[in-house]
Amino acid sequence: MKGAKINITYHSGIFKLETWQILESGIDEAWDFFSDPSKLAEITPPHMGFLITSGKPSRMYQGQIISYRIGILPLIKSNWVTEITTVVPGKYFIDEQRSGPYRIWHHEHHFTHTDKVVEMHDKVTYKIPLGPLGRMVHFLYIRKKLLNIFTYRYNKLDEIFNSKK
Repeated sequence: MKGAKINITYHSGIFKLETWQILESGIDEAWDFFSDPSKLAEITPPHMGFLITSGKPSRMYQGQIISYRIGILPLIKSNWVTEITTVVPGKYFIDEQRSGPYRIWHHEHHFTHTDKVVEMHDKVTYKIPLGPLGRMVHFLYIRKKLLNIFTYRYNKLDEIFNSKK
């Protein structure tokens, strides 16, 4: 996982994925990048065929609805609709699935600026459909897939923000 700090825990039918990363950037540069919804395609593995279907998105704002098409399994694409529910510029934002492959998907993006670097902390709280069968699929497939997606994201952000020197 090339230095990626990713942790997945489980409690009461809910999974929580957390990542931590240092970006060698000022908060304005980091916030500009993450507040542009089109940048999500840049940090998503290419094999997933990520495509925003709701048109060219503007800068992120509270209440914004964004729809995507994304490969969740080989040869199987899914529509995914999220809402930006909270935005505190330069500090954090939250997106939540409105429809898509999960029963629950609540993704918090936190940014802490310290002396020329930004610490980014993602918290994803999610629930898999299909009860015990869904948990088994999570153990066999989804967990690994999420680790691969967030490791790719970590490495891509490292390349974008930390390879300038």
